[in-house]
Amino acid sequence: MLETSRFLSASRQNLRRLSWIRMLVLLSQAGSLGAVYLSELISLSWGPLLVVVLAAAVLYIMTAIRLRLRWPVTEFEFAVQLGFDLLLHSLLLYYTGGSTNPFVAYYLVPLTIAAATLPWIYPVVLSGLALSGYTALLIWYEPLHISGLPYDALLITLHLFGMWLNFALSAAFITFFVSKMAQAVRDQEEQQAEHREEVLRDQQLMAVATQAAGAAHELGTPLSTMSVLLGELRQEHPGEYGLQEDLALLQEQVRLCKDTLQSLVRAAEADRSRPVHELALVDWFEACVNRWHLMRPEATYDYDCSGLGEPPRITAPTDLGQALLNLLNNATDACPDDLKIQLHWDRQGVCISIHDQGAGVPLQISEQLGKPFITTKGKGLGLGLFLSQASVTRAGGSVKLYNREGGGTLTELWLPYQPELFPRREK
Repeated sequence: MLETSRFLSASRQNLRRLSWIRMLVLLSQAGSLGAVYLSELISLSWGPLLVVVLAAAVLYIMTAIRLRLRWPVTEFEFAVQLGFDLLLHSLLLYYTGGSTNPFVAYYLVPLTIAAATLPWIYPVVLSGLALSGYTALLIWYEPLHISGLPYDALLITLHLFGMWLNFALSAAFITFFVSKMAQAVRDQEEQQAEHREEVLRDQQLMAVATQAAGAAHELGTPLSTMSVLLGELRQEHPGEYGLQEDLALLQEQVRLCKDTLQSLVRAAEADRSRPVHELALVDWFEACVNRWHLMRPEATYDYDCSGLGEPPRITAPTDLGQALLNLLNNATDACPDDLKIQLHWDRQGVCISIHDQGAGVPLQISEQLGKPFITTKGKGLGLGLFLSQASVTRAGGSVKLYNREGGGTLTELWLPYQPELFPRREK
């Protein structure tokens, strides 16, 4: 499920913005009625008007309290709230001149909000409600009784001023609040799309993990057989030093393969009993580089470790080290000669960069890199970068690839300081 603090529903955000509109409208209405009451220019039914204003205030306060509760705001509830606004507006208009009141056009504001934020059925129903109210106000309403100045001249002046004020307020509400509400809907759609992508990626990872577990069980027997045969060959040819070195290298490679397969089995079976050890960042990095070079002895490289202050300590899970190995292997596959590997840390986090002298990333597939079974190499399954990105993302970081102007590819692995990953970072 989505985190409540991160993914607020669009309806909840829209209802919160509607509350601000209501507050401004209520203050404007109360101020206007107060000015009319003090001037004694227009005779109105003050008792019913006060009841309507108080009812609106109670509704708005209840809505504010409701927004503090955790249950979700549905589209139906938001539409009902807009319906109450139309009803209260109709009651106010009934006691203030009906359809002759220039603020009758305020009906369009709730309808615009509904059209911008709700499915089509709700704006249709609300439009019918607003049209019914407007039609009724053409027939039933309490006319304004103006004293003092000539009735016609004052009525025309007030009507023109009311039309201008209504237009100004409606334009401001629609321009600002409706655009914000529509943006909230778009943001929620983007968040839902990101969530769907995360679910799809998790499904792909589960499929890869299942296949890896099966392959690990199947390859265990032939690797054990190879290890036994290599040991026997070393015993049969004790005096051939060149052959002994090659056989020793093969034995080490087989051992690495067996260790890797055992790690895959533990990960696929969700074995979390093994503790994660805390290491100095430089020690962890050098251990990964040494393991990679043992697997890929043909590679030549230079590496550098530098940063601000003392290097932090890291409790890196197994898959994070495997992610770094995958990135190093990808760089070696591109070009094994003269790799530049750098570890750097600062106040924001840790960056590991790998610069190879290969052909770079083809532009036609650059946006698809990191997806399963997409590769720039003639061999391989295209899973290395996909699994690396998944592991680094789970740790809160990111993996990015860049084409360098001088040739080759720059791979950057970025890890921000997370308490789970860097438990004792120096402040």
